[in-house]
Amino acid sequence: MSDDDELLRALRAAQSGDEHGFATVWRALQPAVLRYLRVVVGDAAEDVASETWLQASRDLHRFSGDMPAFRGWLFRIARHRGIDERRRLGRRPEQPTGSDGTTDAGPTVRDTAAEVLEGSGTRWALGLIAALPADQAEAVMLRVVAGLDVATTAKVLGKRAGAVRVATMRGLRRLAANPQVQARNAPLPGSSPVDPALPEGV
Repeated sequence: MSDDDELLRALRAAQSGDEHGFATVWRALQPAVLRYLRVVVGDAAEDVASETWLQASRDLHRFSGDMPAFRGWLFRIARHRGIDERRRLGRRPEQPTGSDGTTDAGPTVRDTAAEVLEGSGTRWALGLIAALPADQAEAVMLRVVAGLDVATTAKVLGKRAGAVRVATMRGLRRLAANPQVQARNAPLPGSSPVDPALPEGV
């Protein structure tokens, strides 16, 4: 049984009022929601994630569909809550920073945004993605981090699929060209560089 099959069973249980089922879905999807919101609203991400899940739990009985559809539904809620937060504070998205106010440069990253975001370098990577133009940052986060397909990402962002593909490709190319990423991706002596990969169907 695939992870999505198990999650779908948990989701169905949650829709019937099972708290354990809801907790299972939350544990599986909260990390990606939080990473996305760190790029969209910076330090307010935890609060906005809580609002997102609160609304999701309230409206869960109205949802119908499979796990990919649920991810799209959940990230649409997250995006709208993030937009509300930015309007409330009248500011642009903040770049995640370290405790000293500078971007936290975590440990080694490799070539793609997905690899960059794994492990303890996550905060550093989110800072780089947050510095992209907003449309590119959101497209990269939803396509690469949240794992949404092009069609679902387009629905979340209210854009055409072609615009999502272009924004994702441009965002990943900007990341690959970033001097910090290039320095971390520099091959060791005697090894050959690996070309950065784009998500399928970018």
